[in-house]
Amino acid sequence: MTLPAATAERLRGAVLDGLLGTPKRLPSAYLYDSAGSALFESICELPEYYLTRAETEILQRHAPEMARRMGAGALLVEPGCGSGEKACMLLQHLQQPAGFVPIEISTSALEGARRLLRERFPALPVHPLQADFTASFTLPDVAAASRPVFFFPGSTLGNFDPASALGLLRRWRAMGNAALVGVDLRKDPDTLVAAYDDARGVTAAFNLNLLARINREFGADFDPGSFAHEAIWNASESRIEMHLRSRHAQTVRVDGQRLEFRAGETIHTENSYKYTFEGFAELARRAGWRLTGQWTDSGGRFAEYFLEP
Repeated sequence: MTLPAATAERLRGAVLDGLLGTPKRLPSAYLYDSAGSALFESICELPEYYLTRAETEILQRHAPEMARRMGAGALLVEPGCGSGEKACMLLQHLQQPAGFVPIEISTSALEGARRLLRERFPALPVHPLQADFTASFTLPDVAAASRPVFFFPGSTLGNFDPASALGLLRRWRAMGNAALVGVDLRKDPDTLVAAYDDARGVTAAFNLNLLARINREFGADFDPGSFAHEAIWNASESRIEMHLRSRHAQTVRVDGQRLEFRAGETIHTENSYKYTFEGFAELARRAGWRLTGQWTDSGGRFAEYFLEP
């Protein structure tokens, strides 16, 4: 995975600061190297991981209505586009779309999305943008003459703490005419924990792969077998937390620095916030949006929200 130099340096700083801090943490964006991305694709197929199936059901049933709300001439903008498959489910119903702007920090991921869109929609203008969507970025010039609509599926918003999520929605409010956002809904803890700690151990491998990446890129000497994956439901924060728990007291070297781990001490690697309808509506309102449309899957597990100024 090739990252822009500024993004790579920022992530490097976040890794070192996080491991040297108390409590220890690592940026969740670092989970997605090539091996991590492949493992996450496998996670999406697991029986416990309901999120992808639930969102796919919503898009299959309601994409025509979503496209109607977006209106003719919309420019679909997808931060963190991944493969672009979900965007295709919307684009096939949009009336005379002005184009598609896939945004990714990874050159290879961006190229993959561009190829898919060119194959599925040969006449559609595609404007790939390599950028870190969590920071400021500028849309292509075509946006000035069209109607940018942000598409943010997959419950990715849940990976951001409330203040950061608010900041994202505010920035997109300043840039766009509408937004369609996927949100995982709060539900019973057993279902939530199982989705992030599957019986086959694929999510554990995904989380532990983070240590292999740190070893490779920072000359660290983590022993992944000395850490255990853990998923915890934090009810007061309404979020699932992923951690790597040290199985025993140990010393690890990272980028020439010595780190001491107590037995049972964890590295906090990811959060996934779960929303109620009222909670997300309030977040959107504070960001300057009105919630004007909502769709859920048949099990009421996941929601897509349509936002307008």
